Amino acid sequence: MSSQIEPAGVPAPSTDAAEWAMRANRAARSVTRSFGRRLWFLPGTHIGAVSLPNNIRESLSGPWHYWWQAHYVDCLVDAGRRELAGKSKFDGGSRPSAGRLASRLVTTIRLRNLLRFVNDYYDDMAWLALATLRLEKLAEETKKPGRRRNAYVQKCLTLQFDSASTDHLGGGTFWSTKRDFKNTPATAPVALYYARTGHTERAQQLVNWLNSKLLHPERGLYQDGLRISHGEVVVDGAIYTYNQGPVLGALLELGGKDNLRRAALLVDAVRSELTLPGTRVIRGDGTGDGGLFTGILLRYLALAARDVRLPGKTRETARSLVHSTAEAFWTGRREEKNQAKARREEPAIVFSFDPQRPADETYPAGTAVELSTQLQAWMALEAAATL
Repeated sequence: MSSQIEPAGVPAPSTDAAEWAMRANRAARSVTRSFGRRLWFLPGTHIGAVSLPNNIRESLSGPWHYWWQAHYVDCLVDAGRRELAGKSKFDGGSRPSAGRLASRLVTTIRLRNLLRFVNDYYDDMAWLALATLRLEKLAEETKKPGRRRNAYVQKCLTLQFDSASTDHLGGGTFWSTKRDFKNTPATAPVALYYARTGHTERAQQLVNWLNSKLLHPERGLYQDGLRISHGEVVVDGAIYTYNQGPVLGALLELGGKDNLRRAALLVDAVRSELTLPGTRVIRGDGTGDGGLFTGILLRYLALAARDVRLPGKTRETARSLVHSTAEAFWTGRREEKNQAKARREEPAIVFSFDPQRPADETYPAGTAVELSTQLQAWMALEAAATL
Protein backbone atom coordinates (compact mmCIF):
# COMPACT_ATOMS: atom_id res chain seq x y z
CA MET A 1 0.00 0.00 0.00
CA SER A 2 1.23 3.46 -0.85
CA SER A 3 2.64 5.57 1.94
CA GLN A 4 1.85 8.69 -0.05
CA ILE A 5 -0.95 11.06 0.96
CA GLU A 6 -4.08 10.63 -1.12
CA PRO A 7 -6.28 13.52 -2.30
CA ALA A 8 -8.70 14.96 0.24
CA GLY A 9 -11.67 12.67 0.75
CA VAL A 10 -9.99 9.60 -0.79
CA PRO A 11 -9.43 6.81 1.73
CA ALA A 12 -6.43 4.51 1.71
CA PRO A 13 -6.89 2.21 -1.28
CA SER A 14 -8.36 -1.23 -0.79
CA THR A 15 -6.10 -4.20 -1.47
CA ASP A 16 -8.95 -6.74 -1.38
CA ALA A 17 -9.26 -8.40 -4.81
CA ALA A 18 -12.84 -9.49 -4.09
CA GLU A 19 -13.81 -5.90 -3.29
CA TRP A 20 -12.26 -4.71 -6.53
CA ALA A 21 -14.06 -7.43 -8.48
CA MET A 22 -17.37 -6.27 -6.99
CA ARG A 23 -16.61 -2.68 -7.96
CA ALA A 24 -15.58 -3.73 -11.47
CA ASN A 25 -18.87 -5.62 -11.86
CA ARG A 26 -20.78 -2.52 -10.79
CA ALA A 27 -18.95 -0.46 -13.41
CA ALA A 28 -19.49 -3.13 -16.07
CA ARG A 29 -23.22 -3.27 -15.40
CA SER A 30 -23.49 0.50 -15.37
CA VAL A 31 -21.71 0.98 -18.71
CA THR A 32 -23.33 -1.91 -20.56
CA ARG A 33 -26.85 -1.10 -19.34
CA SER A 34 -26.59 2.67 -19.76
CA PHE A 35 -24.46 3.04 -22.90
CA GLY A 36 -24.88 -0.32 -24.61
CA ARG A 37 -27.51 -0.51 -27.34
CA ARG A 38 -28.36 -2.03 -30.71
CA LEU A 39 -26.95 -0.52 -33.87
CA TRP A 40 -29.73 0.90 -36.02
CA PHE A 41 -32.18 -1.24 -34.01
CA LEU A 42 -30.70 -4.41 -35.56
CA PRO A 43 -31.12 -7.57 -33.42
CA GLY A 44 -27.92 -9.27 -32.30
CA THR A 45 -25.88 -6.07 -32.45
CA HIS A 46 -24.24 -4.17 -29.59
CA ILE A 47 -22.37 -0.86 -29.53
CA GLY A 48 -21.64 1.88 -27.01
CA ALA A 49 -23.40 5.25 -27.27
CA VAL A 50 -20.82 8.02 -27.51
CA SER A 51 -22.51 10.07 -24.79
CA LEU A 52 -25.62 10.19 -22.65
CA PRO A 53 -28.15 11.61 -22.86
CA ASN A 54 -28.31 11.59 -26.67
CA ASN A 55 -30.97 11.54 -29.34
CA ILE A 56 -31.83 9.14 -32.15
CA ARG A 57 -30.29 11.39 -34.82
CA GLU A 58 -26.94 11.46 -32.97
CA SER A 59 -27.04 7.68 -32.55
CA LEU A 60 -27.69 7.06 -36.25
CA SER A 61 -25.45 9.61 -37.94
CA GLY A 62 -23.10 11.14 -35.37
CA PRO A 63 -19.49 10.15 -34.57
CA TRP A 64 -19.09 6.72 -33.01
CA HIS A 65 -15.35 6.59 -32.24
CA TYR A 66 -13.89 3.31 -33.51
CA TRP A 67 -11.11 3.26 -30.92
CA TRP A 68 -13.45 3.91 -27.97
CA GLN A 69 -15.38 0.84 -29.06
CA ALA A 70 -12.12 -1.14 -29.24
CA HIS A 71 -11.46 -0.34 -25.58
CA TYR A 72 -15.06 -1.26 -24.81
CA VAL A 73 -14.22 -4.71 -26.23
CA ASP A 74 -11.14 -4.86 -23.98
CA CYS A 75 -13.17 -3.99 -20.88
CA LEU A 76 -15.71 -6.68 -21.72
CA VAL A 77 -12.87 -9.20 -22.08
CA ASP A 78 -11.67 -8.17 -18.60
CA ALA A 79 -15.14 -8.85 -17.23
CA GLY A 80 -15.27 -12.11 -19.18
CA ARG A 81 -12.06 -13.32 -17.57
CA ARG A 82 -13.54 -12.66 -14.15
CA GLU A 83 -16.72 -14.49 -15.18
CA LEU A 84 -14.60 -17.46 -16.16
CA ALA A 85 -12.74 -17.43 -12.85
CA GLY A 86 -15.84 -16.89 -10.71
CA LYS A 87 -18.18 -19.05 -12.82
CA SER A 88 -20.93 -16.43 -12.75
CA LYS A 89 -22.03 -13.71 -15.18
CA PHE A 90 -21.27 -10.12 -14.30
CA ASP A 91 -24.89 -9.11 -15.02
CA GLY A 92 -26.86 -12.11 -13.85
CA GLY A 93 -27.87 -15.36 -15.46
CA SER A 94 -30.61 -13.94 -17.68
CA ARG A 95 -28.41 -11.41 -19.48
CA PRO A 96 -25.62 -12.03 -22.05
CA SER A 97 -22.16 -12.86 -20.75
CA ALA A 98 -19.36 -10.34 -21.15
CA GLY A 99 -17.74 -12.53 -23.80
CA ARG A 100 -20.97 -12.70 -25.80
CA LEU A 101 -21.36 -8.92 -25.66
CA ALA A 102 -17.73 -8.46 -26.73
CA SER A 103 -18.27 -10.76 -29.70
CA ARG A 104 -21.38 -8.85 -30.72
CA LEU A 105 -19.51 -5.59 -30.36
CA VAL A 106 -16.69 -6.68 -32.68
CA THR A 107 -19.26 -7.70 -35.31
CA THR A 108 -21.10 -4.40 -34.84
CA ILE A 109 -17.91 -2.35 -35.23
CA ARG A 110 -17.55 -3.87 -38.68
CA LEU A 111 -21.17 -3.07 -39.55
CA ARG A 112 -20.86 0.50 -38.33
CA ASN A 113 -17.56 0.89 -40.22
CA LEU A 114 -19.32 0.08 -43.51
CA LEU A 115 -18.50 -3.64 -43.47
CA ARG A 116 -14.76 -3.08 -42.94
CA PHE A 117 -12.37 -3.33 -40.03
CA VAL A 118 -9.84 -1.10 -41.80
CA ASN A 119 -9.94 2.64 -41.19
CA ASP A 120 -7.65 5.62 -41.69
CA TYR A 121 -5.82 5.41 -38.35
CA TYR A 122 -3.36 2.66 -37.56
CA ASP A 123 -3.54 3.23 -33.81
CA ASP A 124 -7.32 2.67 -33.87
CA MET A 125 -6.82 -0.61 -35.70
CA ALA A 126 -4.02 -1.65 -33.32
CA TRP A 127 -6.29 -1.28 -30.30
CA LEU A 128 -8.98 -3.39 -31.95
CA ALA A 129 -6.42 -6.01 -32.95
CA LEU A 130 -5.16 -6.24 -29.36
CA ALA A 131 -8.71 -6.51 -28.02
CA THR A 132 -9.76 -9.22 -30.46
CA LEU A 133 -6.57 -11.16 -29.73
CA ARG A 134 -7.56 -11.22 -26.05
CA LEU A 135 -11.15 -12.07 -27.01
CA GLU A 136 -9.91 -15.03 -29.07
CA LYS A 137 -8.01 -16.40 -26.07
CA LEU A 138 -11.10 -15.98 -23.90
CA ALA A 139 -13.15 -17.84 -26.52
CA GLU A 140 -10.63 -20.67 -26.51
CA GLU A 141 -10.82 -21.01 -22.74
CA THR A 142 -14.61 -20.85 -22.62
CA LYS A 143 -15.03 -23.04 -25.73
CA LYS A 144 -17.30 -20.46 -27.35
CA PRO A 145 -17.58 -19.79 -31.11
CA GLY A 146 -16.09 -16.71 -32.72
CA ARG A 147 -12.45 -17.68 -33.24
CA ARG A 148 -12.75 -17.67 -37.05
CA ARG A 149 -14.06 -14.10 -37.01
CA ASN A 150 -11.33 -12.96 -34.60
CA ALA A 151 -8.67 -14.60 -36.76
CA TYR A 152 -10.03 -12.73 -39.79
CA VAL A 153 -9.76 -9.42 -37.93
CA GLN A 154 -6.16 -10.13 -37.02
CA LYS A 155 -5.16 -11.24 -40.52
CA CYS A 156 -6.79 -8.19 -42.07
CA LEU A 157 -5.25 -5.71 -39.64
CA THR A 158 -1.79 -7.31 -39.57
CA LEU A 159 -1.50 -6.46 -43.27
CA GLN A 160 -2.23 -2.84 -42.39
CA PHE A 161 0.44 -2.76 -39.70
CA ASP A 162 2.98 -4.32 -42.05
CA SER A 163 2.34 -1.58 -44.61
CA ALA A 164 2.51 1.23 -42.02
CA SER A 165 5.71 0.08 -40.31
CA THR A 166 8.34 1.26 -42.76
CA ASP A 167 11.94 2.47 -42.80
CA HIS A 168 10.88 6.10 -43.31
CA LEU A 169 12.16 8.30 -40.47
CA GLY A 170 14.35 5.40 -39.38
CA GLY A 171 11.49 3.04 -38.52
CA GLY A 172 8.32 3.21 -36.44
CA THR A 173 4.67 3.06 -37.53
CA PHE A 174 2.68 5.75 -39.29
CA TRP A 175 -0.28 7.16 -37.39
CA SER A 176 -2.63 7.53 -40.35
CA THR A 177 -2.95 6.85 -44.04
CA LYS A 178 -1.68 10.42 -44.66
CA ARG A 179 1.75 9.00 -43.75
CA ASP A 180 3.16 12.28 -42.48
CA PHE A 181 3.47 11.39 -38.78
CA LYS A 182 5.05 8.43 -37.01
CA ASN A 183 4.21 8.34 -33.35
CA THR A 184 4.03 6.45 -30.09
CA PRO A 185 0.21 6.05 -30.18
CA ALA A 186 0.52 3.84 -33.27
CA THR A 187 4.01 2.33 -32.88
CA ALA A 188 3.60 1.12 -29.28
CA PRO A 189 0.34 -0.87 -29.63
CA VAL A 190 1.51 -2.28 -32.98
CA ALA A 191 4.74 -3.40 -31.29
CA LEU A 192 2.74 -5.01 -28.51
CA TYR A 193 0.51 -6.74 -31.05
CA TYR A 194 3.52 -8.07 -32.97
CA ALA A 195 5.07 -9.31 -29.71
CA ARG A 196 1.88 -11.12 -28.70
CA THR A 197 1.52 -12.78 -32.09
CA GLY A 198 5.06 -14.14 -32.25
CA HIS A 199 6.61 -11.49 -34.51
CA THR A 200 9.19 -10.61 -31.91
CA GLU A 201 11.83 -9.27 -34.30
CA ARG A 202 9.39 -6.75 -35.77
CA ALA A 203 8.22 -5.82 -32.29
CA GLN A 204 11.76 -5.26 -31.03
CA GLN A 205 12.60 -3.09 -34.02
CA LEU A 206 9.65 -0.83 -33.21
CA VAL A 207 10.59 -0.68 -29.53
CA ASN A 208 14.19 0.17 -30.47
CA TRP A 209 12.90 3.00 -32.66
CA LEU A 210 10.81 4.38 -29.79
CA ASN A 211 13.83 4.21 -27.48
CA SER A 212 16.10 5.99 -29.94
CA LYS A 213 13.71 8.60 -31.32
CA LEU A 214 11.03 9.41 -28.75
CA LEU A 215 12.28 8.51 -25.27
CA HIS A 216 12.86 11.74 -23.36
CA PRO A 217 16.41 11.45 -21.95
CA GLU A 218 15.71 13.33 -18.71
CA ARG A 219 12.10 12.48 -17.93
CA GLY A 220 12.26 8.82 -18.94
CA LEU A 221 8.89 9.00 -20.70
CA TYR A 222 7.94 8.59 -24.35
CA GLN A 223 7.13 11.69 -26.39
CA ASP A 224 4.34 11.76 -28.93
CA GLY A 225 5.97 11.46 -32.32
CA LEU A 226 7.95 12.62 -35.35
CA ARG A 227 6.08 14.80 -37.83
CA ILE A 228 7.07 15.77 -41.36
CA SER A 229 6.37 19.50 -41.67
CA HIS A 230 7.38 21.50 -44.76
CA GLY A 231 9.91 18.84 -45.60
CA GLU A 232 11.48 18.91 -42.13
CA VAL A 233 11.28 16.28 -39.39
CA VAL A 234 9.88 17.82 -36.21
CA VAL A 235 9.61 16.12 -32.81
CA ASP A 236 6.23 16.47 -31.13
CA GLY A 237 7.40 16.51 -27.53
CA ALA A 238 3.98 16.18 -25.88
CA ILE A 239 3.90 13.48 -23.20
CA TYR A 240 0.60 11.69 -22.67
CA THR A 241 -0.21 9.20 -19.96
CA TYR A 242 -1.64 6.51 -22.23
CA ASN A 243 1.37 6.37 -24.54
CA GLN A 244 3.45 4.94 -21.71
CA GLY A 245 1.06 2.00 -21.28
CA PRO A 246 1.50 0.02 -24.51
CA VAL A 247 5.24 0.73 -24.50
CA LEU A 248 5.37 -0.85 -21.05
CA GLY A 249 3.27 -3.76 -22.32
CA ALA A 250 5.59 -4.33 -25.28
CA LEU A 251 8.70 -4.22 -23.09
CA LEU A 252 7.22 -6.82 -20.74
CA GLU A 253 5.95 -9.02 -23.56
CA LEU A 254 9.36 -9.07 -25.26
CA GLY A 255 11.28 -9.57 -22.02
CA GLY A 256 15.03 -9.84 -21.81
CA LYS A 257 17.41 -7.91 -19.59
CA ASP A 258 17.39 -4.61 -21.50
CA ASN A 259 13.63 -4.49 -22.02
CA LEU A 260 12.87 -5.37 -18.42
CA ARG A 261 15.33 -2.77 -17.18
CA ARG A 262 13.64 -0.16 -19.37
CA ALA A 263 10.21 -1.29 -18.11
CA ALA A 264 11.30 -0.76 -14.49
CA LEU A 265 12.63 2.69 -15.31
CA LEU A 266 9.38 3.54 -17.06
CA VAL A 267 7.30 2.58 -14.01
CA ASP A 268 9.47 4.84 -11.88
CA ALA A 269 9.13 7.68 -14.39
CA VAL A 270 5.35 7.36 -14.37
CA ARG A 271 5.39 7.59 -10.58
CA SER A 272 7.59 10.68 -10.52
CA GLU A 273 6.25 12.52 -13.58
CA LEU A 274 2.58 11.63 -14.08
CA THR A 275 1.08 11.51 -10.59
CA LEU A 276 -0.80 14.23 -8.76
CA PRO A 277 1.44 16.06 -6.26
CA GLY A 278 1.97 14.14 -3.03
CA THR A 279 0.05 11.08 -4.21
CA ARG A 280 0.29 7.84 -6.15
CA VAL A 281 -2.79 8.88 -8.16
CA ILE A 282 -2.10 9.25 -11.88
CA ARG A 283 -3.39 12.46 -13.38
CA GLY A 284 -6.43 12.63 -15.64
CA ASP A 285 -6.32 13.93 -19.21
CA GLY A 286 -9.78 15.43 -19.60
CA THR A 287 -12.66 14.31 -21.76
CA GLY A 288 -13.00 13.10 -25.35
CA ASP A 289 -10.14 10.83 -26.36
CA GLY A 290 -8.26 12.00 -23.27
CA GLY A 291 -10.98 10.43 -21.17
CA LEU A 292 -9.43 7.03 -21.88
CA PHE A 293 -5.80 7.88 -21.25
CA THR A 294 -5.37 7.16 -17.54
CA GLY A 295 -7.30 3.90 -17.72
CA ILE A 296 -5.13 2.60 -20.54
CA LEU A 297 -1.96 3.27 -18.56
CA LEU A 298 -3.38 1.48 -15.52
CA ARG A 299 -4.11 -1.64 -17.60
CA TYR A 300 -0.40 -2.05 -18.34
CA LEU A 301 0.80 -0.98 -14.92
CA ALA A 302 -1.25 -3.90 -13.57
CA LEU A 303 0.75 -6.22 -15.84
CA ALA A 304 3.96 -4.80 -14.39
CA ALA A 305 2.65 -5.26 -10.85
CA ARG A 306 2.16 -8.98 -11.53
CA ASP A 307 5.41 -9.58 -13.42
CA VAL A 308 7.82 -11.48 -11.16
CA ARG A 309 10.75 -10.69 -13.48
CA LEU A 310 10.66 -7.08 -12.31
CA PRO A 311 12.24 -5.94 -9.02
CA GLY A 312 9.96 -6.14 -6.01
CA LYS A 313 10.10 -2.36 -5.52
CA THR A 314 8.98 -1.79 -9.10
CA ARG A 315 6.07 -4.21 -8.74
CA GLU A 316 4.97 -2.52 -5.52
CA THR A 317 5.16 0.91 -7.16
CA ALA A 318 3.01 -0.26 -10.06
CA ARG A 319 0.55 -1.89 -7.67
CA SER A 320 0.20 1.26 -5.57
CA LEU A 321 -0.32 3.42 -8.67
CA VAL A 322 -3.14 1.15 -9.83
CA HIS A 323 -4.82 0.84 -6.44
CA SER A 324 -4.57 4.52 -5.56
CA THR A 325 -5.87 5.77 -8.90
CA ALA A 326 -8.69 3.21 -9.06
CA GLU A 327 -9.67 4.11 -5.49
CA ALA A 328 -9.87 7.78 -6.47
CA PHE A 329 -12.18 6.99 -9.40
CA TRP A 330 -14.39 4.81 -7.20
CA THR A 331 -14.58 7.29 -4.34
CA GLY A 332 -15.47 10.16 -6.67
CA ARG A 333 -18.37 8.35 -8.35
CA ARG A 334 -22.00 9.48 -8.28
CA GLU A 335 -24.84 6.97 -8.13
CA GLU A 336 -28.06 7.89 -9.93
CA LYS A 337 -30.30 6.67 -7.14
CA ASN A 338 -33.44 8.60 -8.02
CA GLN A 339 -33.61 7.13 -11.53
CA ALA A 340 -32.83 3.67 -10.22
CA LYS A 341 -35.56 3.89 -7.59
CA ALA A 342 -38.13 4.82 -10.22
CA ARG A 343 -37.08 1.87 -12.37
CA ARG A 344 -36.44 -0.49 -9.45
CA GLU A 345 -32.93 -1.13 -10.72
CA GLU A 346 -29.40 -0.98 -9.38
CA PRO A 347 -28.23 2.65 -9.55
CA ALA A 348 -26.25 3.64 -12.61
CA ILE A 349 -22.84 5.11 -11.83
CA VAL A 350 -21.27 8.26 -13.21
CA PHE A 351 -17.50 8.35 -12.86
CA SER A 352 -15.45 11.53 -12.98
CA PHE A 353 -12.96 11.95 -15.80
CA ASP A 354 -10.54 13.48 -13.28
CA PRO A 355 -9.50 11.23 -10.38
CA GLN A 356 -8.81 14.30 -8.24
CA ARG A 357 -12.34 15.72 -8.57
CA PRO A 358 -15.71 14.06 -7.82
CA ALA A 359 -18.26 13.35 -10.53
CA ASP A 360 -20.66 15.82 -8.93
CA GLU A 361 -18.17 18.51 -9.91
CA THR A 362 -16.97 17.29 -13.31
CA TYR A 363 -20.35 15.94 -14.46
CA PRO A 364 -23.09 17.95 -12.70
CA ALA A 365 -26.54 16.37 -12.90
CA GLY A 366 -28.04 16.86 -16.36
CA THR A 367 -24.78 17.26 -18.28
CA ALA A 368 -23.75 14.89 -21.05
CA VAL A 369 -21.48 12.03 -19.94
CA GLU A 370 -19.01 10.56 -22.44
CA LEU A 371 -18.45 6.85 -22.96
CA SER A 372 -14.66 7.27 -22.98
CA THR A 373 -14.57 8.55 -19.40
CA GLN A 374 -16.76 5.76 -18.10
CA LEU A 375 -14.69 3.11 -19.86
CA GLN A 376 -11.61 4.65 -18.26
CA ALA A 377 -12.91 4.18 -14.73
CA TRP A 378 -14.17 0.68 -15.54
CA MET A 379 -10.72 -0.16 -16.94
CA ALA A 380 -9.09 1.16 -13.78
CA LEU A 381 -11.29 -1.03 -11.59
CA GLU A 382 -10.61 -4.08 -13.75
CA ALA A 383 -6.87 -3.43 -13.47
CA ALA A 384 -7.14 -3.28 -9.67
CA ALA A 385 -9.20 -6.49 -9.64
CA THR A 386 -6.27 -8.40 -11.15
CA LEU A 387 -3.93 -7.60 -8.26
